[in-house]
Amino acid sequence: ASRVFLDISDRVSRRGNEEGLNGFAFHPKFKKNGFVFCHYSSDRERTGDQNVAASVISRFKLSDDPNVVDPATEKVLLTIPQPFENHNGGAMGFGPDGHLYFSLGDGGYANDPMGNGQNLSSMHGAINRIDVDMESNGKPYGIPADNPFVAVPQAAPELFAIGFRNVWRFSFDRKTGDLWAGDVGQQRTEEVDIVQKGGNYGWNRYAANDDLAKK
Repeated sequence: ASRVFLDISDRVSRRGNEEGLNGFAFHPKFKKNGFVFCHYSSDRERTGDQNVAASVISRFKLSDDPNVVDPATEKVLLTIPQPFENHNGGAMGFGPDGHLYFSLGDGGYANDPMGNGQNLSSMHGAINRIDVDMESNGKPYGIPADNPFVAVPQAAPELFAIGFRNVWRFSFDRKTGDLWAGDVGQQRTEEVDIVQKGGNYGWNRYAANDDLAKK
């Protein structure tokens, strides 16, 4: 018989058309520490604004039962407001370097009205990377020293690569370590990228090879 491994339905919003439990990952040392990580849409009560949801990155731990995660062990690492109900990203996974990667969409609606795709001060429209095995600068996580924008004034230090519309899934090649990402296009063009550290994948100026600036 099947069993529920983790139930956090009391804190996950599904009100928006792209909200919900969007990502899940086991810590590389899960067998030792029992840690799992979730990327989910919060309910509006948690953000304090009935018009604004948020993307939440959290850590949970196994209960005394090795087949059940204890929801009460939640440690919230990040709460990122979502200006619209779509483009929450949601992909999450540990890279070969042991760091946690997660994607956020451009914030939603259409045409990237917030300009997040090319905004280095925002974690939206990007793939981000954090160190979940340390805490630094008052945050419940660390920033890898070689993150590409850590020395750029006003840039979000979590950024790994930018210029995405809505990476909803990504995966690391087990042999090469390459990071492959699927980015949702707008109306015409979808995109699959091999993501490089510090790379800019064009949105909202480009969608794949489609130069939007000419339109």
